[in-house]
Amino acid sequence: MLRTILITLLGPMLWGTTYAVFTETLPVSHPLLTGAMRALPAGLILLALNPRIPPAAALRRHAAIGLTNIAIFFALLFVAAARMPGGLAATLGAIQPLVVILISAWLIGRAPHPVQILAGVAGVAGVGLLVLSPEARPDPIGVAAAIGGALSMAAGTLLIDRWGRMGTPLETTTWQLILGGAMLMPVALMVEGLPPAPGLTEILGYGWLMLMGTAFSYFVWTRGIGRLGPSTAYLALASPVVATAIGAAALGEWFNAWQWAGMALVIGATAVGVSIGRRG
Repeated sequence: MLRTILITLLGPMLWGTTYAVFTETLPVSHPLLTGAMRALPAGLILLALNPRIPPAAALRRHAAIGLTNIAIFFALLFVAAARMPGGLAATLGAIQPLVVILISAWLIGRAPHPVQILAGVAGVAGVGLLVLSPEARPDPIGVAAAIGGALSMAAGTLLIDRWGRMGTPLETTTWQLILGGAMLMPVALMVEGLPPAPGLTEILGYGWLMLMGTAFSYFVWTRGIGRLGPSTAYLALASPVVATAIGAAALGEWFNAWQWAGMALVIGATAVGVSIGRRG
């Protein structure tokens, strides 16, 4: 189990690089197109590793996962990142584990363990202590996008847990990225149009997001959900921790006492949430 947790944890840790890569290397004026360019090529790369088309019934389920976990989530994630400081967006997105546990409990008709709820609340509080700054100003559209993205990814996590075993983790990852990216791409082009011709910096940024930040990270995440269940969502709290560490390193700063307290809360919430979820 520990090995599975550590491998799955690589996914959210790589996602923690997304805010910095997006704001520093990619066209912030094209958040929807960035989401589509993150997903569709990554899915096609994975398809080259496993060139198999699933049956129609499986494709319909992959499409539902792709809509929630990729198309809607990526669109809202980058809209939030473009309109708000990454710390505020990450704090709002940290509600995802709590949403997953509550909806999962509702679906199975069993009240969630009180400690799971407490861990979810502690996770949000920990992320807030870690990443929020006094000068952070919420943008109404950005706030709505961050919360909507968290809800959408929570739905995708539950769908993967429910349907992901119908194929291999590689297949599920491949087709949610392809179908989700294919849904988002025409919307992005209609709304935003084409961005300026990419230079070397943009190419490197897209390359990192496609390969490590999406193809690899979503494969280990999908594989982890299949083995750990909905409690995998708590591991997503690692993403803002990494994002904050990158920001601090870029500025040559070190964590203050409040940030260390926030990190301790996040680590504790993650450990408790995953362990209770496995026992449940």
